[in-house]
Amino acid sequence: MRLEKDCPAPVCGVDEAGRGPWAGPVSAAAVILRPRARIAGLDDSKKLTARQRDALEPEIKHRALAWAVAFASVEEIAELNILRATGLAMRRAVEALSTLPAFALVDGNYAFDLPCPVRTVIGGDATSASIAAASILAKTARDRAMVELDAAHPGYGFAEHKGYGVPAHQQALKALGPCPAHRATWAPLRALMAAGADVQVIAAE
Repeated sequence: MRLEKDCPAPVCGVDEAGRGPWAGPVSAAAVILRPRARIAGLDDSKKLTARQRDALEPEIKHRALAWAVAFASVEEIAELNILRATGLAMRRAVEALSTLPAFALVDGNYAFDLPCPVRTVIGGDATSASIAAASILAKTARDRAMVELDAAHPGYGFAEHKGYGVPAHQQALKALGPCPAHRATWAPLRALMAAGADVQVIAAE
């Protein structure tokens, strides 16, 4: 937690999940880890398997001083754009913390408007324990939300691909058309539906 030690305490790590998919909300998590917390296997959520993330989630929640997860909806993404919607989800997560942070470490290079001072950290989920913890909570929460959307809108495979533009998702869109869970303003999705042809696949986070 070297980065955390350089910041006023308490410091929270903040990260998001789901900026790239064609469907579903964007999620964000904020985590304040206890100063001496050591969580074996903690890493960038993208480097972990779903099973590893699911195993770490309760451990993070148990060892954190405070944690919170929040979302911005498909409708809010359409209204605000994905960057501003991500910032909204992050603000909601930080504001929901049971302990008010004095400082926030945010993964990436964009300083979102949060209710405390912010330091951006490119690749922060690989260098900050609290950001790594936040990335895992944001990812596991969003994955569960996509499983719920799969039940509400069967046929698209949301539970498997989590809304990313993989070939199976493209084929389902061609056959079924978009549903309310889709980000209707998304340029790749619009292009696919307009042209009826394959578009470049977006890699999953």
